[in-house]
Amino acid sequence: MMVSHILKSKADNSVVTVPPTMLISQAAKMLAEKRIGTLLISADDGKTAQGILSERDIVRELGNQGGACLDKRVDQLMTTELVTCEFKDRADVILQTMTDGRFRHMPVIEDGVLVGLISLGDVVKARLAELSMEKDALQGMIMGH
Repeated sequence: MMVSHILKSKADNSVVTVPPTMLISQAAKMLAEKRIGTLLISADDGKTAQGILSERDIVRELGNQGGACLDKRVDQLMTTELVTCEFKDRADVILQTMTDGRFRHMPVIEDGVLVGLISLGDVVKARLAELSMEKDALQGMIMGH
């Protein structure tokens, strides 16, 4: 299965972007309110990914600095070395990349434009559906259907 199929199967394909000047406290509140695990950092256009900020990033910094980190801007904490994918990328490759890199969210960039965000859960769900279809096809061949 390809990334394009994963995005089409998601109930909500919107991407939440925030400006690099947002405070960590505001970002944490937004993550909680929207019940999401990551925010993409973008300039005014919302189409260019400058970085990514996850719940883990915030918790790690809270552990290191305490509550003082909540007054920092997201661009001081975000990951700027983005690992991205495209519509044509295969789910099994994305799953391996996320596992190796130990991260759970990957921006989807097409022609330099941010078009989506997939999570580890999205990819696992897609792979399970794919494996189930393969199992059914093999069973059909064995049973002569």
